[in-house]
Amino acid sequence: MAHGNKWEDLRKQARQLENELDLKLVSFSKLGTSYSSQKNDHDYNSSDSSPLLGGSNSDRMFETMSMEIEQLLAKLTEVNDRMSEYTNSVSSLAPSAALLHTLQRHRDILQDYSHEFQKTRSNISACREREDLLGSVRREIDAYKNSSGLNRRTDMYLKEHEHLRNSDRITDETINIAIATKENLMSQRSTLRKISGSMSNMVNRFPVINSLVQRINLRKRRDSIILGSVIATCIILLLLYAFH
Repeated sequence: MAHGNKWEDLRKQARQLENELDLKLVSFSKLGTSYSSQKNDHDYNSSDSSPLLGGSNSDRMFETMSMEIEQLLAKLTEVNDRMSEYTNSVSSLAPSAALLHTLQRHRDILQDYSHEFQKTRSNISACREREDLLGSVRREIDAYKNSSGLNRRTDMYLKEHEHLRNSDRITDETINIAIATKENLMSQRSTLRKISGSMSNMVNRFPVINSLVQRINLRKRRDSIILGSVIATCIILLLLYAFH
């Protein structure tokens, strides 16, 4: 009678734990489904900047439910082990087929729940890892855009500053060239004035030379006229000879 009560108590504990696990796994599966739905929504709307998994609240819920289900699975495993020990302890006669069938059924339920839990947890973990990766990539892209924009503005400012410096340098060079040209022109004007003054003084001092120069120029003109007349006459005679 004591053995029968012990077996019934173990079965009662197993069924209670299985019911709790069933409810927890249903909620856990819904959590995984909501994660997948949010992931798909994000795939269709890539401009959504909110986290796929709902932020820190969903992360805490995931961790809490995982811990609770792991504890229930551990308890159910312990109960199944005690049930197995019970069947082995019945040494007076071989365990009945119904007893072994019941034990195997509870083991199958434990195995199914463990497999379902591992599968759901793996799917949720994959979604979380994907979100972490996308979030990291998105942050890097935003940082790169901000950095690129800042660098572009900085480059524009530097280029503008360089242009201003070049303009100032060209202006200074132009002013220096203008000043040097002005000084050179003033020096040439002064030199020409000196030469003109020297020539005037020379002419005034030597009027005979001035008269001689004028005569020479007149003779040159006369010689040029005579030479031109001779050449013209020769050409006319040649033309007349050629036509006759």
